Amino acid sequence: MNRIFLICLISLLPLTSAAQMHEIGVFLGGSNLVGDIGSRKFINTKAPAYALIYKYNITTRYSFRGSFSYSKLENKNFHTNDLNRFLTFLGATNKIIEFSAGVEFNFFEFNLHDQDLDFSPYVYLGLNYFQYDLFYTDKNQPLNPVKYDDDLEFSIPLTIGVKAKLSPEFVLGFEIGARYTFTDNLDGSNPVYQFETNPNLKHGALYNNDWYVFTGLTLSFTFGRLPCYCKEK
Repeated sequence: MNRIFLICLISLLPLTSAAQMHEIGVFLGGSNLVGDIGSRKFINTKAPAYALIYKYNITTRYSFRGSFSYSKLENKNFHTNDLNRFLTFLGATNKIIEFSAGVEFNFFEFNLHDQDLDFSPYVYLGLNYFQYDLFYTDKNQPLNPVKYDDDLEFSIPLTIGVKAKLSPEFVLGFEIGARYTFTDNLDGSNPVYQFETNPNLKHGALYNNDWYVFTGLTLSFTFGRLPCYCKEK
């Protein structure tokens, strides 16, 4: 994965050095799974999460945003106060490789030309396409999950955050991004294909789709001439 991140970073550098209105940055934080195993808390990080983020700033309020993210999702019934879950001893670990594209909206004017410290809450909406592992866990052998394939699926991200301009070149932020997925199998609770007819491999609230959440810091770097948000007179 380190090689993939390095290749993506190198490929984006020419865009940032030659063009206006561009940002490139990183996300460093944690992730958690919200499904049929473990805690139902949405902010309850269990594993590291990393991302490369690219933004095209249209105005002081709007930006096109794309990202490439990687994380392992982890949760165990040991981490919940739900007694019914706790007694099953089930756990889940999955791997997420995610591509995302959408629009970021700033609640306040966020002008990189200003020398003063700018600050703004923001939201990000878009569409994700991600790869994840397919696996199952036999309830009679809860400590031995079996991976049998991987799959591609869509998710809808809803990210809220806050950011501050440290200088015309550096922007620091903190964000929480929840992803609603179109699958109920991130935790192996509803296996598909040749295993979907085996009731011993299914558990939890079937057909209640899973979520995963990224929480952490972003640091963006702006290059080239600053964008000009000029109004016509």
